[in-house]
Amino acid sequence: MESKSKIKKGFINIVLVEPEIPPNTGNIGRLCVGLDIPLFLIGKLGFSLDDKYLKRAGLDYWKHLTYYHFDNLDFLFKTFKNSNFYFFSKKAEKIYYEAEFEWGDFIVFGKETKGLPENLLEKKKDTALKIPMIGKTRSYNLSNSVAVTAFEAYRQILFK
Repeated sequence: MESKSKIKKGFINIVLVEPEIPPNTGNIGRLCVGLDIPLFLIGKLGFSLDDKYLKRAGLDYWKHLTYYHFDNLDFLFKTFKNSNFYFFSKKAEKIYYEAEFEWGDFIVFGKETKGLPENLLEKKKDTALKIPMIGKTRSYNLSNSVAVTAFEAYRQILFK
């Protein structure tokens, strides 16, 4: 566990809670390097951080990624208690572009198969967001969802 003083946040911060699929996390890590933002991994991972598929998706960028791995979200909430956290779920009412992202906000995504825990979403429903789906899919790919949201935050924060 990192000391709180060594944890750096970016203009936006990506949080993955219990990610399961290495290529998704690899792609997200690559995006984070491209945007010069950190990646926060929470809980039990469905793969090893040495996983060849994770590294393959992240290509040779993974070595440039600033990432942190914590046991639970509570540490992150306590460390950044003055930051905004947005929680993504297909069950949310508010659409992601309705949020007014600010410097240092956290965007939180759940595991690929189950999303974020229901009890967390219930507690955080005021800051729960969704990406609208108009087709027949049940959900979007995690790395695509993170990219859509990160670039909306990028647009709002850096191009005001």
